[in-house]
Amino acid sequence: MPETLQPPTPISQDRGTRPAGAIDPAHFRRVLGNYPTGVVVVTAMHEGEPVGMAVGSFTSVSLSPALVGFFPDSSSTTWPRIREAGAFCVNVLGEDHQDVCRLFATRGADKFGSLGWEPGASGAPVLDDAISWIDCRLERVHEAGDHFLALGRVLDLGAEQAGGPLIFYRGNYGGYRAQLAS
Repeated sequence: MPETLQPPTPISQDRGTRPAGAIDPAHFRRVLGNYPTGVVVVTAMHEGEPVGMAVGSFTSVSLSPALVGFFPDSSSTTWPRIREAGAFCVNVLGEDHQDVCRLFATRGADKFGSLGWEPGASGAPVLDDAISWIDCRLERVHEAGDHFLALGRVLDLGAEQAGGPLIFYRGNYGGYRAQLAS
């Protein structure tokens, strides 16, 4: 059962202005941790082997053309292989997939040994248990501070499983349950 998301606690009442570049990274992370993000696994085929990484910074970008984006860390060891592959699949994790997220966030782990998957239109792995997936061709990459912005043109997509998404909020995982209006 997913953890219940806790209400926010005050972080700081400091509303002073700071010179550009003077933001403490730990404070930045704490404050932005108040914004929940969905969790996905981005996969690709690199030199005949599946590769993948957990990502909490995925977004839709454009309807026409259909584009999505994510922000891999510039220190990632997996991102260069995904970039070189030229195609990727975004696998949206369900609320019960915390273990899958942790597996794909671990460097050097056998990430695909215990998971079922099939190749998507691009050849990138579509994970069997993903609640939805978006298969893409890498369209463009932009430098963005200590990350990159990777834009993908959608080739194919689908929603395979019922259930809510895995959400990362304030350093913890949780789920989302829609409440119907009465």
